[in-house]
Amino acid sequence: MKLEADADVRAGFAADASGLSYTPDLVARPDSADEIQELLKESSDRGRPVTCAGGQTSTTGASITGSGVLLSLRKMTRIIDVDRATMTARVEPGVLLGELKKSLSADGLGFAPDPTSEEDCTVGGSIACNASGARTFKYGATRKHVRALKVVLATGQIVELRRSDLEKNTVGYGFAQDPIDWFIGSEGTLGVVVEAELALIELPEQVTGLAIPFASEEAALRFVVVAREAKDVTPRCLEFFGSLALDIARAADDQSRWAEGAAAMVYTEDESPDSLDHWLAHAEECGAMADDVRVFGSEAELRTARRIRHNVPATMNERGAAFRIAGGRKVSTDWAVPYRRLAEAVERANRIADENGVERAVIYGHAGNGHPHQNFLARDAAQVTRIERVVELTLAEVLRMGGTIAAEHGIGKIKRKWLPMQMSPLQIEMMRTMKNQLDPHGILAPGNIL
Repeated sequence: MKLEADADVRAGFAADASGLSYTPDLVARPDSADEIQELLKESSDRGRPVTCAGGQTSTTGASITGSGVLLSLRKMTRIIDVDRATMTARVEPGVLLGELKKSLSADGLGFAPDPTSEEDCTVGGSIACNASGARTFKYGATRKHVRALKVVLATGQIVELRRSDLEKNTVGYGFAQDPIDWFIGSEGTLGVVVEAELALIELPEQVTGLAIPFASEEAALRFVVVAREAKDVTPRCLEFFGSLALDIARAADDQSRWAEGAAAMVYTEDESPDSLDHWLAHAEECGAMADDVRVFGSEAELRTARRIRHNVPATMNERGAAFRIAGGRKVSTDWAVPYRRLAEAVERANRIADENGVERAVIYGHAGNGHPHQNFLARDAAQVTRIERVVELTLAEVLRMGGTIAAEHGIGKIKRKWLPMQMSPLQIEMMRTMKNQLDPHGILAPGNIL
């Protein structure tokens, strides 16, 4: 396999969705596990860094590097096998998530995790970041849907790992019982996934989407709690759009004047055929603008709803990119708190921005899990510094509420400085010990997480 040093090739892999830009020394584009094995063995012997990349949709800078080899897995795109009897699919890491879902849907099958960037992100990247998405509320993140992995370690050794189906196990330390979990969410720091076996689901016969507008953000977040705790509805997602996010979402639709008096919206989907009346009753109970509730029933309508939702991060990415030349970018968070405390956390986050003279973030996301996104716009490097100070103050409040600094996008390079806010020195040292054991020369994804 040729290592490419051409400046244009290297520039093509220098940026991801984080707003950062690092140009690698070399680019590798293998099409087989054997080539990856050879590359890692040689790189380990030489102490040369190797950073994996899939679709480069990382918001934390995890899929870019300024040193060593950028290992692109985009050419490894085979869907090896789909087995309806076991409800599994074996795939290579470069398969785009959206393409996999389209292929599976022809047989009435699906893969549950649904990151917003699924049309651009790869299976390998989703595994590396333990990606989730709106429907994580019902189905959970990527981890629980990975049955087996083939991984190339930093030394070139190939290991094949399969998740245990045991209901009881007392052998050894808990973290050592399922080694497959070491690699899911490890952001390319422990090994390179070259093949994955994924658990599939039967596609539901019917899905109804509801866009429910509210006159205030507080009312919308109160509705999220009511809906999550209700016994007569079964949401597969509960997505919140604050006032700024709602304005952007409307712009993606031909009904841009819909619910003009609304200050917030909650979008939900339910797979039960008889749930609509129950949803409307709960919405009215929480003061929704009931006459403006919008129903998405057909496949085409559900695709429209997804496009409306995706317009928020897509627009913020575009706005952030316009400021890169001045050292600015989009600054995003993905913290989470216990869902009952989300309204309190959002109010506190907005107040911290106000107190520090920073323009409020566009807030949207997975409210059912207590997990919003804040998207700030920094117009230059000085604003990046000010906004990151606001983020740090917000994370301190989030942790006091029993939350986490990162719910789905990982740590990467951007959030590494905040890791000690949540993890103790003992926890960090345990991670370093595992990293040193699996990657003794420290060549894999330097700068990610640790």
